[in-house]
Amino acid sequence: MGAGTTFRQVLADKGLVEAMAAHSPLSAMLAAEAGFDAIWASGFELSAMYGVPDVSIVSMTQHLDMTRAMADRAGIPVVADIDTGFGNAINVLHAVEQYERAGAAAIVMEDKSFPKVTSLIADGRQDLVRIEEFQGKIDAARGARRDRDFVIVARTESLIAGLGQDEALKRARAYEAAGADMILVHSKQKTPDEIEAFVQAWDGKAPIALVPTAYPQMTVARVRELKKIGLLIWGNHAVRASVGAMRRTFARIRRDGGIHGVEAEIATVEDVFELQGMGKVKDNEKRFLR
Repeated sequence: MGAGTTFRQVLADKGLVEAMAAHSPLSAMLAAEAGFDAIWASGFELSAMYGVPDVSIVSMTQHLDMTRAMADRAGIPVVADIDTGFGNAINVLHAVEQYERAGAAAIVMEDKSFPKVTSLIADGRQDLVRIEEFQGKIDAARGARRDRDFVIVARTESLIAGLGQDEALKRARAYEAAGADMILVHSKQKTPDEIEAFVQAWDGKAPIALVPTAYPQMTVARVRELKKIGLLIWGNHAVRASVGAMRRTFARIRRDGGIHGVEAEIATVEDVFELQGMGKVKDNEKRFLR
């Protein structure tokens, strides 16, 4: 069974796929361990991991390599955040072919111009491409996939760009008509009202995907009540949790003048060994090394 088929099966069985963001194989493994249905291979998180702004600086090769590693280690479907598709429709042809080959279950592509600026930053440049141009990218993505179950999610940034509900619905309908399997609509409002209004007005058949980073009141229970949501993405909590935990630990070591005060609060070496599969290494050494 291909990764896209697995993703679609989870959606059919549960009615909602919950994806947790990750930026490394380790964070993807921990998300799977926690019971999430899928991994969000986040462009924002990977940019943060490299310590660079989320403005299309991280290359396709860097993101693709990490997506491949996460798909290999997580054991659950990976949804790849490919931003604007790394260029025009010709670039999308290549990207989709590569991400499908790397084991991704789905790609999410947004209708911003390249290079993009991260969505939630205040007063950031949020230029959108023409509807027809983005339809061409969706068509290219459909043409490039080998497995029909590989999921193509079209993301409209109309609300992020301040273009309003009518433009968001117009673009979503056009993207569904071009063949998108899902529509992701994003908002930076601090309450779910704008998104809920969009979902209520949505008259298409494609499921909606949400990333409720800015409006944390949008719980799983609330999402299920809307009945049109197929994918819920917790978009950047892995890297944010990592930053907070490392800052606290590093500051404590500096303050205490040693590691004695943090040992009880952080993962043990044995815990990390288990995640790495060191037990299997020991067993194999006994079996094969003579």
